Amino acid sequence: MRKPPTVSESEWLTQVSVRLMREEERERFDELLETQHYIHSARLGGPSLRYVAEANGQWVALISFSGAAPHTKARELKIGWTPRQRARRLCWVVNNSRFLLLPERARYPNLASRVLGLSLKRLSADWQAQWGHPVLLVESYVDESQYRGTCYRACGFQAVGLTAGYGRSSRDYYLEHGHPKQLYLRELRPRALSLLRQARLPGDLAGQEEKIGGPCPLRARELGSLLELFKRCNDPRRGHGLRHPQPYVLACAAVALLMGAGGYEGFEEECGQLTQRQLRALGARQDPKTGRYRAPSDTTFFRVINGLDAAQFDLCIGQWMMAQEISILQALAIDGKCLRGSGRGDGKPLQLLSAVSHRLRLTVAQEPIQEKSNEIPALQPLLRKLPPAALEGAMITADALHCQQASSAFVTQELGADYLWGLKGNQTGILERAQVRLPQEFFSPGIRHGLEQGARPAGPVAPPTRGA
Repeated sequence: MRKPPTVSESEWLTQVSVRLMREEERERFDELLETQHYIHSARLGGPSLRYVAEANGQWVALISFSGAAPHTKARELKIGWTPRQRARRLCWVVNNSRFLLLPERARYPNLASRVLGLSLKRLSADWQAQWGHPVLLVESYVDESQYRGTCYRACGFQAVGLTAGYGRSSRDYYLEHGHPKQLYLRELRPRALSLLRQARLPGDLAGQEEKIGGPCPLRARELGSLLELFKRCNDPRRGHGLRHPQPYVLACAAVALLMGAGGYEGFEEECGQLTQRQLRALGARQDPKTGRYRAPSDTTFFRVINGLDAAQFDLCIGQWMMAQEISILQALAIDGKCLRGSGRGDGKPLQLLSAVSHRLRLTVAQEPIQEKSNEIPALQPLLRKLPPAALEGAMITADALHCQQASSAFVTQELGADYLWGLKGNQTGILERAQVRLPQEFFSPGIRHGLEQGARPAGPVAPPTRGA
């Protein structure tokens, strides 16, 4: 494509626009990448977007973005996030996986930065529309033996370091190719690097992170102990033709729950992220054809779990977690929740009272709330499921509903623990005495628990008590 002689390059560049590739253009798009791009491949991994740059109705460049590399040392050092943060937040990092200029580069020296800049301006909004979340950081790997990366620097990218010179050969293996590339990073949101490494994300990102499971927090030795736990359960299935042993399926389900999965399809997805070593530690059988270990399917999880005693399974998981780290019981939150999709005969959902570890945010025990009742009678059976020795000296917190003499006496006298109950108008006598005896700071708007900004607290949060 030749530039009209009467038009300067700056004027011609103003005619360049970038748009998303249309589906009927996919064949042409891929063919150009396979024949003219130096990688000679149009295959993109994971979620992706493909853009076409045009001038006067003619294609002048192709550019694509896809999921970020699973791990790059230079990127992890620059961001400074933990392995768990990387696993849960990598979705906000997008890789500029292909960039192809169709005209001769010498004729249009500023075309690359023009196309890249236009793409970056719309990338986050397009990604949000297509994949449900924005983009915070863009990365690109440049082979500096062939390109200098000038357009990336012109668009605000920063060179942060070389890769190790290895390419991914399969899920768990890498091969050395001897061509390290320079990694460039560009923030699409102000302070994106610090956002990705901070302990808590802003509200618009925190909700998305809660939906992401992983990584598996357990080592192979810990996974082996989980497998031994489930070997005690009887398998109601017939033995002929079973691909996955029941202890292996249950161990996988437990790990998936710890990684944040909330259903059978989630179990399959999360266990599909486990390494071969982790699957072997969980008791997987090798595929006789490939020699590799496979995660159970969602239908396998469904068949196995629906044949179990749910209460016994839940108790086993809680006891195992406490055996791994008994200190998780030193601070417990008691709260009741409705179990979604669990309508009883009267149409009302099943309610569960749960004990959740403050430090690890893990549910260690649950107790169903009886029909025509409330959380108060379920408190003692719930806490009796936990080891008494581990609860001695622990702090147990709950809302104002549990601010009862019987519950308080049980916690302090029988368990030897402390309690921190909310205090509201349902306990008028105690509330009035607290208003007289406690400092007024307890009732100020700055001291509130679970209240909206600007709301007046209904009462104080009672101080930790060892019993009266």
